[in-house]
Amino acid sequence: MPLDIKGTVNRLIKNNNTNNPFSICKALDIVVKYENLGAILGYCDTHFRMKTIHINENAPEELHPFICAHELGHMLLHKDVNIPFLSRYTLFSIDKIERQANSFAVELLLPDSLLKENNELNFYCLAKCHGIPEGLEGLKQIYFK
Repeated sequence: MPLDIKGTVNRLIKNNNTNNPFSICKALDIVVKYENLGAILGYCDTHFRMKTIHINENAPEELHPFICAHELGHMLLHKDVNIPFLSRYTLFSIDKIERQANSFAVELLLPDSLLKENNELNFYCLAKCHGIPEGLEGLKQIYFK
């Protein structure tokens, strides 16, 4: 059964009254840490039931919301998936999992309500202004009345 990413995001926004990934993390008791991660933009982990999103402090600041939203997507959509294990010890492709986390981030940062409110603006400019990296705006599922 395919994941209902749009539905998951819409419920999350409704339950938290925001689409801000940092505010949602705070409400869900997910710690957000900024660290020097070298070439890695971010990752998430859980130790002793403490959930943490790690964001590379050297990543461009405008990417921080997207990185946070992407990692939040992993935490909510892929609770039981050990991505480092999969990529290191199996032939399972993690591309699908990463695409799902990217879709989650795009839906969270660019909800339908925002598109409706700003329907006179160029979609690509709106996506860029809300932290969506160029090329990922195509993951947005647009269907509303």
